[in-house]
Amino acid sequence: MPVALERVSRRDRGGIRFGRIEGSLLLGLVLGVSLVACTAATVPAPSSTPSAAAPSATPEPVPVLLPEQDATANLPYFDGLATAVVAADANAGGQAFVNALVAGGFDKAQMEVTFDKTTVNLTADSIQFAVRFNGECLIGQNGPATGGYHSTATSLLASQTCLAGATRQIDW
Repeated sequence: MPVALERVSRRDRGGIRFGRIEGSLLLGLVLGVSLVACTAATVPAPSSTPSAAAPSATPEPVPVLLPEQDATANLPYFDGLATAVVAADANAGGQAFVNALVAGGFDKAQMEVTFDKTTVNLTADSIQFAVRFNGECLIGQNGPATGGYHSTATSLLASQTCLAGATRQIDW
């Protein structure tokens, strides 16, 4: 009889307590259920034939130069030309970008490019190149200091140029 009273007093002090055996069984049950839940889902085997219901993938249209539109509309085309230069040579200099943009139909007279070398003749950490386009700017930047190629379409500066600071003469 003292055992029954002891059980009641334990419940009154904070709920039901489990002994070692009951706790071990409960832990085993929880682990077993969680393992079954993790392994119950099966992944279907990949089909070797395409599903008839799957929509056909339409390729993205290749960007083209849109001379009558703004810089933002032409940014994908600008990016396509510049990323092709980077793919061919991750360390390409300004001349390679200018040449690719000219070959792509941009006006060389509207371009700006920074120097490939610093004033102490070291390779520049990044170079910038830009095209003035319909009163706006397409600007690209490439180099290890900037984590690779980046671009933007933006407004002209008050100086009516795209790049701030010294730029090199495009004389080739």
